[in-house]
Amino acid sequence: MNTPLTNQPIRVGVLGFGGLGQAAAKLLSSKREMILVAVADQNGYAYSTEGLNTQSCITTYQNQGTIGHLEAFGTLSNNSIQDLIQVTGDTVDGYFLALPNLPNDFIPSVAKEFIQAGWQGVLVDAIKRTSAVEQLLSMKDELQAAGITYMTGCGATPGLLTAAAALAAQSYAEIHNVVITFGVGIANWEAYRATVREDIGHMPGYSVEAARAMTDAEVEALLDRTNGVLTLENMEHADDVMLEVAGICSRDRVTVGGVVDTRNAKKPLSTNVKITGRTFEGKISTHTFTLGDETSMAANVCGPAFGYLKAAQELRQRGISGLFTAAEIMPKFVK
Repeated sequence: MNTPLTNQPIRVGVLGFGGLGQAAAKLLSSKREMILVAVADQNGYAYSTEGLNTQSCITTYQNQGTIGHLEAFGTLSNNSIQDLIQVTGDTVDGYFLALPNLPNDFIPSVAKEFIQAGWQGVLVDAIKRTSAVEQLLSMKDELQAAGITYMTGCGATPGLLTAAAALAAQSYAEIHNVVITFGVGIANWEAYRATVREDIGHMPGYSVEAARAMTDAEVEALLDRTNGVLTLENMEHADDVMLEVAGICSRDRVTVGGVVDTRNAKKPLSTNVKITGRTFEGKISTHTFTLGDETSMAANVCGPAFGYLKAAQELRQRGISGLFTAAEIMPKFVK
């Protein structure tokens, strides 16, 4: 078991180095309990047992198109994830899969790569779609047998807000509905191309496949027609299956929607989750948990993801492997 001594930082790898992966690396640079030792993108990877310099990684990626060009530590590769797993072996304790959810089976297929490689450790994703999480749920026994502790749906929603709903549900004898509403302001959509395409895939008249196939010019044209704003309703979001698996409520009682502004950093509306239910006294009430408008999408996704990675590492230290969701396990604050 690749468990570090308790007084040593958790050695972390980040798979995917777009906007989310870069934000994850920045967050890790401020942590004492975790150290970034590995990064992979589509065309290469970088690895250092002593830790990677976040700014050097970002500069290299932005200027040369791949982390594989990072001086001294980078390697170009057309099979970067597979190669990184082989090179690092058990020297990486856990990976954050900051990967696109497109196609829908991509992240489950990456999990299978870790299983086939015989790797043991912690995996965490910020996956969104119900159908993608269902694929991972079907792999639960495989992950457990492989000695992998996998935390799925550990971003903002699903993730932070799903966990808040699970906690708030304790006041009630019956849950009537869970309504999640998010507001995201990202100013520059090109920094989060995959995320924006995922959101477009939720819009009427679009599908995951259609959104993935769109060129940047086609995305720009769509955003021009909407003034950069995407309004999303009744989304296929894994909060529903996660709350169902956790025994909180059936998935048909969970609704997710929101507004994404791709041209302004300010959130178009506050992100919140409302949990309505009946108490044991027969009263109907609603709990509301609202995220501060000053916290960015990156902060609300990467922060919980690493909190869940730390929680998963503690489970591994107790010999517990398998698949868990953000509605089942509480994250641990990472200092």
